[in-house]
Amino acid sequence: MPKTMRAALLDSPGEPEVLRIGETAYPDRVNAEFLVKVVASSVNPIDAKTRAGRGVFGAIHTLPAVLGHDFSGVVVESPFSAHPIRPGDEVFGMVMVPRLGGSYAEYVSVPSLSVVRKPATLSHIEAAAVPLAALTAWGMVVEVAKAHEGQRMLIHAGSGGVGHFAVQFASYFGAHVIATASGSKASWLRSLGASEVIDHTTTRFEDVVHDADVVIDLVGNVHDDTGTRSLSVLRHGGLIVNVPTGSWPGFAEDAAAAGVRGTDYKVAPDGSTLAVIARLLEAGNVRVHVDQIFALEQIAEAHRAIEGGHTRGKIALKVAEG
Repeated sequence: MPKTMRAALLDSPGEPEVLRIGETAYPDRVNAEFLVKVVASSVNPIDAKTRAGRGVFGAIHTLPAVLGHDFSGVVVESPFSAHPIRPGDEVFGMVMVPRLGGSYAEYVSVPSLSVVRKPATLSHIEAAAVPLAALTAWGMVVEVAKAHEGQRMLIHAGSGGVGHFAVQFASYFGAHVIATASGSKASWLRSLGASEVIDHTTTRFEDVVHDADVVIDLVGNVHDDTGTRSLSVLRHGGLIVNVPTGSWPGFAEDAAAAGVRGTDYKVAPDGSTLAVIARLLEAGNVRVHVDQIFALEQIAEAHRAIEGGHTRGKIALKVAEG
């Protein structure tokens, strides 16, 4: 096996241009880990925040670092010889960065509980766009909010990576979904299951939404106090789930004062849940949308795109042929 591999490296926090392509140490597979050749990865907002010195940058103790949570690729080594997933099998999953080296690289070593067979109906590009966003959406909508028939759920930024999965999961379990997005994405969101779409560029959502059971807040107060304004649309005792890290420092206190329940949410690389999502994808009950595809060498451009805030679905990275 090679001693080094090609990767996008972060030497110090900064603008997207601080990311460079270079050689780094080949990952060591230990214990119950898979060694996976990465065919595709994707870019998430947490990657851009970390690159800029926020996010999980404080937990990076050695530089240069390799970012990237999502991967889809081919197994090189399995945890043990009788493991049902064997070398040559196509898999996808999520790496917990920076505890492990990220997927902006040719190879990753990943705990077996984070690895799932890739849906045969998805390309590697499509599969790599799923794990972090879909697991985040599932955790908020299904596990925390317990989406069900008759429930009214407002989902902010419904057309983004996490948002477009959240809309679909909530709709699948019977909730009445109200999504905020720009008007150009309304028909697409309705095709994903949204019952109502509010154009945030022309309409104040609090003027038209009342007595919601749940708000899935993927914006927070980083833009137009979206989080704080959301409290007024909830029924008494309703639930708001706030996701963007550091976007609303007084979140818990504000929610309590408004008479609603509030919680943040942090995603985990849960392979068992990802396997359920994979079955929904294979059955066509859920779709993944890839808005843009960049080569690994275009990583800085990909980060600029995610920071632009207008992505429909996900941004994918092509790392290798496959």
